[in-house]
Amino acid sequence: MRVASWTLLSAVLVVLLIATANVANLMLARSASRRLEWTIRAAIGAGRWRLARQVLTESLLLASMGAAMGCGLAWLLLRFFVAAAPSGILRLDQASLDGRVLLFAIAPSLASGVLFGLAPAFDAPGTGGMAAGRTVVSARGLLRHVLIAAQIAASLVLLTGAGLLLRSLWNLQKVPLGMDTQQTIAAQFTIGKGFNELAFFERLESRLCGLPGNPTFAIADNIPPYGGSRSRPFFVLDVEGRPPYPEGSGGMVGWRYITPGYFAAMGIPMVRGRAFTEEERNAKEMPIILSRDLARRLFPIGDALGQHMLRTGGIWHMVVGIAGDVINNGLDHRPEPEYYELRKHFADATYNNRAPAGGWRGATVIVHSPLSTQTMARTLRSFIAALDSSVPVTVQTLEERAGNLTVTPRFDALLLGGFAGIGLVLAAIGIYGVMAFLVGQRTREVGVRMALGATPRAVTRMFLRHAAGWTLAGTVAGLAGSLAVSRLLASMLFDVSAHDPWSLAAAPAMLLAVALAAAWFPARRAALIDPVRTLREE
Repeated sequence: MRVASWTLLSAVLVVLLIATANVANLMLARSASRRLEWTIRAAIGAGRWRLARQVLTESLLLASMGAAMGCGLAWLLLRFFVAAAPSGILRLDQASLDGRVLLFAIAPSLASGVLFGLAPAFDAPGTGGMAAGRTVVSARGLLRHVLIAAQIAASLVLLTGAGLLLRSLWNLQKVPLGMDTQQTIAAQFTIGKGFNELAFFERLESRLCGLPGNPTFAIADNIPPYGGSRSRPFFVLDVEGRPPYPEGSGGMVGWRYITPGYFAAMGIPMVRGRAFTEEERNAKEMPIILSRDLARRLFPIGDALGQHMLRTGGIWHMVVGIAGDVINNGLDHRPEPEYYELRKHFADATYNNRAPAGGWRGATVIVHSPLSTQTMARTLRSFIAALDSSVPVTVQTLEERAGNLTVTPRFDALLLGGFAGIGLVLAAIGIYGVMAFLVGQRTREVGVRMALGATPRAVTRMFLRHAAGWTLAGTVAGLAGSLAVSRLLASMLFDVSAHDPWSLAAAPAMLLAVALAAAWFPARRAALIDPVRTLREE
């Protein structure tokens, strides 16, 4: 969460940089177009401070209006993002536009207005400038191009970061869960301490047998695809006829306490062997089913079926089946080894070993049915309420549970993608504005060129080459920045390299396309200039 927060804050600052560069370019272009006005004012006696007061008043008015509109938009967006954000983000409900946030937002607005609005006042215009007319000062032209290149570089950094997160999200959504989430719901609840647990669940099962639509159902202590499974050290899983494993070896192994219909209801395939049967629930024997990964670890040589392991209460468990691996600790983790024990109709050794202290009061009912999930959810709630109306029940489809795993990555990708989109739009506006200004400044030059035989296509190419030059310069700088920033995103990525070639190629291609499209319209307008009319006006 810390990495995500710093990443999003950095994205905000990059957007601020792009917006500030845009304001700078617009103000510089505005001052250049008014250079003759400043020269005339200086010629009739206006001093530097008088000019400074005028431009400062104008720029502060614009900056104040922009800041006020921005704060109003921020208030609306804050409400939207708080509502759209996934649960679990710490203190998100306390987010508000307090004084610190408003100061952070307003200060750069006013500072940029003051800084770039005062530029004409320090240009020391003189009466000689009256002859300059529409001459473009080379230093200002270079500064405008540098600012555009900086905008493009910053936009490319955001686009690359957003592309990496989107690739990561795409990979997360393609991870096989190892189970079927279609038409399956899960109802989680915990009964009160005053209930006899065995009797409660026996009565609940008898009610579940009357579910409409002939569904497949099961009861488990917990279910995938995230967290909640009980666990034991690997080294306690003794195998009959073998010496015990060294203490502390093998890590932890998850396990679940389930009824026979679990694998059918969850859509978990049986790789080998069979699932539990209803007859085994009344027998003293203790069958066990291993996940494929755990079977591979425990029995690397030979067949796991029929082997005896994990002695509980003096009785060995016999392996009767091997189930497919299932994701249980998040999509960015590989399936972990686990095994399954059968819930009996009586208190067996596993049931009596009530670890943790809560025992078996918590459970999840899983139902796979052809009927609508809404109908099954209402039915399940009524069944549980009939046994204990005070029990709170949480009902979700397995699709919703699986979707929760991608909520936070999706939210991060949405935010960074939004910032990248804003940055791209601002960069396009900046390029369009500079190109339009250059076309206006070079109208006489274009008219002369066309009078001497230049074609409209040649004029268009001339301006596009001009725009492509500093666009490429910004792209090169942006690629260098993207390589550095992508390493900071490494911990937020899944199954995609921080230097993913597709992302590093797609972002510049998109940016160049948008930049050239933004430059094409002013360039095309220049090609439509009437040389005769232009020369007559000049």
